[in-house]
Amino acid sequence: MPKRNNRARALGPTLAERLEHLSVKRQEIVRPILEHPREYVLLSVRAMAQRLSTDPATIVRIVRGLGFASYREFQQHLHDLSIAFATSLDTMQMAGGKDTSIPAHLRQTIEQDFKNLQGLKNSLDPQRILAAAKRLYSARRILILAGDLAETLAYFLDYQGSILGLPFTSATSSGRITHLVRNVTSRDVVIAISFRRGLRQTVEGVLQARARGAYCIGIADTYLSPLARHCDELFLAPVESPSYAASYVAPMALLNAILSACGELNRPKTMALIKKVAEEQRKGFRWHSA
Repeated sequence: MPKRNNRARALGPTLAERLEHLSVKRQEIVRPILEHPREYVLLSVRAMAQRLSTDPATIVRIVRGLGFASYREFQQHLHDLSIAFATSLDTMQMAGGKDTSIPAHLRQTIEQDFKNLQGLKNSLDPQRILAAAKRLYSARRILILAGDLAETLAYFLDYQGSILGLPFTSATSSGRITHLVRNVTSRDVVIAISFRRGLRQTVEGVLQARARGAYCIGIADTYLSPLARHCDELFLAPVESPSYAASYVAPMALLNAILSACGELNRPKTMALIKKVAEEQRKGFRWHSA
């Protein structure tokens, strides 16, 4: 499988260590930026220096000391931090003040969904999707780890994958994750779905699965996610929204792409299964007769 972007491994694991190597004074200067990235991400070097009561040259030296090649790269990191640590309150406050009309807010919500889909489309490599589908087809078992709202994505993937006869099992509680992960082997694939900072139960499940040799695929919305550091492969799907709730339009599209690749990978088998599905859809007892 093609290697994913190494950005997460280059920055995330070493940033705390590099921070400790700065002088105490410089640590005190940069700490507010890292703790409240949303307040600083759009500032120029000069504006940031003025706000922190220092000079631009010191800011640049701190940025380089943290391992960033440029101030622009540091700003991108702050943007990623803002996404990873965003709360429902943050997203609603960013969307607009009290004067924003409801129709305007609805349009903004749909527009953001389109932006998320466009971001997914621009970043998605079909060959990586195909490679992931091959992994799923060759797996003894496929374990989906998720929690909170992401449970809906796990259920969708589990349900649709079962139609293709793939050995999916979803785990969405800490106890179930612990018990199921205990039995994974190198013949299994684990799909972990978690956004923002990542849920503890999902991340710890990945750590346990990796320790037992399972191949782990992560689905997140930022390279700062713990899944980026601990999974063998990572797919990004934006969940940004002007509302209190994260948008799962892009993650659903990503899962559809993975399922579509699985269906096309062994098309004769898929067609044989779908013919049986069609028969049930025409005559099955589940369906209401007009």
